[in-house]
Amino acid sequence: MGNSVLERLIASGPTMKTVSLPRGRQSLHTMPTSTGYEIRTDATYDWDGRRRGQTPFTVLQYTIGGAGNLRYENRTHRVRSGETLLLLVPHSHRYWLEDGGRWEFFWISMNGEEALRIHRAILAMTGPVLKLQPQTIEQLADCSLRLIAGEGETPGRASAIAYEAAMALYDDVFGSHPVFSQEYRTMQHVIDYIHANLERPLPVADLARISGLSRAHFSRVFAANEGMPPAEFVLQKRLQRAVKLLTKTASLPVKEVAIMSGFEDPNYFAKVFRRVFGASPTEFRTTGMYASPSPELLKAKPVMAHSRPRVP
Repeated sequence: MGNSVLERLIASGPTMKTVSLPRGRQSLHTMPTSTGYEIRTDATYDWDGRRRGQTPFTVLQYTIGGAGNLRYENRTHRVRSGETLLLLVPHSHRYWLEDGGRWEFFWISMNGEEALRIHRAILAMTGPVLKLQPQTIEQLADCSLRLIAGEGETPGRASAIAYEAAMALYDDVFGSHPVFSQEYRTMQHVIDYIHANLERPLPVADLARISGLSRAHFSRVFAANEGMPPAEFVLQKRLQRAVKLLTKTASLPVKEVAIMSGFEDPNYFAKVFRRVFGASPTEFRTTGMYASPSPELLKAKPVMAHSRPRVP
């Protein structure tokens, strides 16, 4: 296929497409937010990953020509032609173009739990600068072109294109690394188990046993894939379930919400809930503070994991 799709993208000229879709009742796990093709030639092109809001999303940016700069975890990279930038936001990084420089690229930005999960796993393995196969670049360029052309006019179609891009990246990175690929699939098995058993005790030792890895190795691989330790992940998912139950089932007593979310002690549940949301479950339900806890908030307001048996 050569560079035919990429050439068509370039021939269409610099453009940017923001994908803005109405929110449905169901949260899709991979959604595009923007895409486009640009040629930048001045230092006004400067992005700080700490100043782009608190809503998580990813940036996948392929350098067609020229070069740009990336500062990531105390190391400076020169992102050259043929290299792909992969970043998560919010994060402590900066990418920019110096005075007199030239950076030609196309990008796809996306959000959603699955996109974030896949990209975290890739970052943990490769770092933020990737050398992808030509056929992968072609497929990513095709996804960008289709979004620019308006093919993602419905949530389902937009999600399918973003997921295709995420899977193309996944196959390129993990397809030639079966050990890492197996570990990734193992983590998905553990995550599925967590979602299916949130109302039960989920100690880290049991999750490690399900994965077939030692506890220490399991914790390292899980954190690399999900961006947080397993106990923190379980707590976040339990609180997300509690939020859904509080907002969707107004007649369900708070005590039942606590038990169904994996908190054996309703008083402890209320204490944890207030630490994260700044309100009791009852206040949250009546005031309409409908939101999900972010990993940053959970870290900022830690919960003693050993205080009750239902929180690992």
